[in-house]
Amino acid sequence: MAERPPQTGWAPMVPELLVEDFEQSLVFWRDALGFRVAYARPEQHFAYPERPEGAQVMLCQRAGNWETGPLERPFGRGVMFQVYVADLASIEARLADQGTPLHHGPREVWRRTGDRESGQREIFVLDPDGYLIMMAQRIGERPLSD
Repeated sequence: MAERPPQTGWAPMVPELLVEDFEQSLVFWRDALGFRVAYARPEQHFAYPERPEGAQVMLCQRAGNWETGPLERPFGRGVMFQVYVADLASIEARLADQGTPLHHGPREVWRRTGDRESGQREIFVLDPDGYLIMMAQRIGERPLSD
């Protein structure tokens, strides 16, 4: 396992996800979603995975330290993590190979972003602890349609 700061630099905001089974979560984020471990502290059941495009996340085995209230499954209630990737098809294929069902999608959406529309292809998947993750690939911009 690599032991280095993130190759894309330190992101200004990085979620730390408390997980029930550290190894299972790490395998999912690494093998299914294509993250690479920048560094880890195995004795603390902690890893800092990143994607080549710059997305970063921390995974940490639950120990009660940072829990501000009861934590019940699914852990990700009220939050969705959006991860933009260069090749969504390869992630879809890995998820299918592992038998991981999509929560929603795939779909193509166009949303107003100021004076234009921005398009993306999206899939939604739940990680082993129930955190909702939208994996998306940008497909362009176009003028607003009337």
